[in-house]
Amino acid sequence: MKRANLPVVAHTFLLRSDSVLLLRRANTGFEDGNYGPVGGHLDEGESVKQTTIRECREEIGVEIEQADPEIVGVTHYNSPAGEGIDFFLSTRQWRSEPYPRAECDYLRWCPLNALPEETIPFVRRAIEHH
Repeated sequence: MKRANLPVVAHTFLLRSDSVLLLRRANTGFEDGNYGPVGGHLDEGESVKQTTIRECREEIGVEIEQADPEIVGVTHYNSPAGEGIDFFLSTRQWRSEPYPRAECDYLRWCPLNALPEETIPFVRRAIEHH
């Protein structure tokens, strides 16, 4: 039997008080115009935390220490678009003020209990379960 070779993505929730930082996706070809957290595919040889650190730097210009993010959820999905594994991490620690650098055109602090209507559905479920 052939082993699965699935894409793995790390999504990172930056938390402040009772709010989460969401990015309006732009120019990615996936859920553009909708809100989600910083996220991206693992590069070869990277750990989930290393991906989180790299993606936060690339997408919103913040630095995160290896010890700060914690894994808060994992899901395996199988949809018409494909199959994969998503990790969800969260942190309350970072350096620098976030700003849109790549794959997004707007950042927004959203109360955890009042997410924008345009929040990506699986992201909404992850936040509700976090």
